[in-house]
Parts: sequence; C-alpha cells; structure tokens
Amino acid sequence: MLIGISPVLSPELLNALYRMGHGDEIVLADAHFPGESFNRNVLRADGLKIASLLGCIAPLLILDQYVDNPLVMMAAVEGDALDPSVEEGYLDAIRKTWPDTGTPDRLDRFNFYERAKSAFAVVMTGETAKYGNLILKKGVTPC
Repeated sequence: MLIGISPVLSPELLNALYRMGHGDEIVLADAHFPGESFNRNVLRADGLKIASLLGCIAPLLILDQYVDNPLVMMAAVEGDALDPSVEEGYLDAIRKTWPDTGTPDRLDRFNFYERAKSAFAVVMTGETAKYGNLILKKGVTPC
C-alpha cells in the first residue's frame, strides 16, 4: 500500500491513470456496460461504485480545461428517465477536489459506445445505477 493513495485504486488503474496523456479519456463503466466489446484495455473494479472511485481518482487527475466539457455521461433512451442522484453523486465526489466542475454532457447510447472505442481504458465497476457510465478527459497536470 502507498500513503495518500486509496487502496480502492488497483495497481492496474493507477498505471492507466499515470500513462494517460492530455486529452486521453477513461470510461468509468457501470456493471451493465459491454466494455469488452468496445475497448481492448478493460480494467476491473468489480464491487466498487463509480462515485467512490471518483473520490479517489479526482485528487490524482486534472480534468481537461481546454475542452467545453471534460465529463460525458450516457443520455437516457427515449421512454426512460435519468435518476438525477447518479449525476449528483458523481459531481459531489469530483467537486471535493475540483469545485468548479460543470455538469456532464450527455451522449446517446450508440455515440457513447463509439466514444468508448477510442478511450484509453474502460474501467468495469460494480455500479448498478442505470445510465451510470461516465467518461473523464484528462487535462494537463500543473507543475
């Protein structure tokens, strides 16, 4: 174990976060997401909720400040409704470190899947919230 780094973060996830460059994206996927179908770099965080992971990742990773929005979530399919507490929980976790973070953009399901194909990694979590997937775009780490 390392001091100051949550044991929730696996060595594989820490490695991916470290290796990501400016503009690279990482998908924090819910338990229903077809990660293996869309990306070759799939990491496992089974049993963990995305908000818990975000609380541990946010102090280690700056979000991209050179794009309109460094956060993307999946939009609800027509006829479904989003649970606003999911987004609120994610933002609460991120804003403890980055208080000025805005609300995520929303992509329809298939555009989200396309975006996941080019992500640096997909982290499969134990999140069971419907439409709980989140993409983070890494920024430039300040000196």
